[in-house]
Amino acid sequence: MRRLPPLTAVEAFIHVARLGSMKAAAEELSLSAPALSRRIQALERFVGQPLFVRGHQSVQLSADGERMYAEIGPAMEMLSLAMERATGTPQLQRLRLGVLPLYAHQRLMPRLPELRAKHPDIHIDLDTAAHGLSRLGGGLDAAIVLARDVPTAMYARKLEQGNIVVIAAEDRAIVRHEDLRSETILVHRDMPDLFDYWRDAIGRPELEPAAVDVFDSGQLMMDAAERGLGVAVLLDSLSEADREHRLRTLFETEVASPYSYWWVCRRSMMGRRPVRVFHDWLFGEEGRRAA
Repeated sequence: MRRLPPLTAVEAFIHVARLGSMKAAAEELSLSAPALSRRIQALERFVGQPLFVRGHQSVQLSADGERMYAEIGPAMEMLSLAMERATGTPQLQRLRLGVLPLYAHQRLMPRLPELRAKHPDIHIDLDTAAHGLSRLGGGLDAAIVLARDVPTAMYARKLEQGNIVVIAAEDRAIVRHEDLRSETILVHRDMPDLFDYWRDAIGRPELEPAAVDVFDSGQLMMDAAERGLGVAVLLDSLSEADREHRLRTLFETEVASPYSYWWVCRRSMMGRRPVRVFHDWLFGEEGRRAA
């Protein structure tokens, strides 16, 4: 069997991959920046491939680095847990997660039993209140937010983007774009300009609806659309997943959304086991779902 690289080099790789910053990883490991860099370089020489794409203030995993992290990350977590068990009974680990209600309902809840089966010591406090990004470090450990982009000072990974869809109740007689002039448009608080973006993208910037109502819940938007209270403008990744509503998608034009769902936390929080475990599980799940 081929010899293994030094564990310290693998540990350095994992920290840089999770934090997206050489400086933050060096601080987490109590190393100087040159010492951390030497460990990463040693690992890259060992595998014969560059594992990171270096930027001015941050680093990103290369394609080879992504594959390596996907395989080594869970193994390192198992090793960490095994050492924890060897030195005593593992303590209950709690994650305070901010997440939008619709995403929690459609994406997280169906999969949480698997997380509990794999990591029974991980417990999650779900918080669906507004402004998850601004409450990081002040009540939340991490958040799944809907945004165009996130501050570069944060650790962030994009979950999904998707297209914009315009949906209405099945019995509404809406065929042409002009029919929207007599309709109330329903938009999400976190995407207030989504309808404007959509109409500009289809070449109809002059299209003015009768009114625009703002909701703080995608679930309530679909409820309102189903009851004929308006036409909802949402992301297809979530609207199509809910089969309980009697809704139909209007028009055939595909417009990529400028908004995405992001996993966000302070970089230092990736050093906490419940944050790290949930992050790796979440992106493993998303990867398998998208495959």
